[in-house]
Amino acid sequence: MYTQHAMTRCQQRSLTPEIVDTILTYGERMRHQGADVYFMDGRCRARAASAVGTRQFRKIERRLNSYVVVSDDGRVITAARRIKRLKF
Repeated sequence: MYTQHAMTRCQQRSLTPEIVDTILTYGERMRHQGADVYFMDGRCRARAASAVGTRQFRKIERRLNSYVVVSDDGRVITAARRIKRLKF
């Protein structure tokens, strides 16, 4: 479930539901300011590549430099590209 803000941000940043689902399924989760932040590190990328297949992974690999913020009730609050290191 996406908030209106999250749908707008995903559209602006070219993050398809497939990308967001991949980050949520295989990504690392950290707690930050009352919400869960999901992102992909090297280990998560390797796990996703083996699960979805090499060809499909190559299509989405560039977009995995993103993070997704999820509220406690499971709704996606926002999503953005990672340009710098996330600081927790």
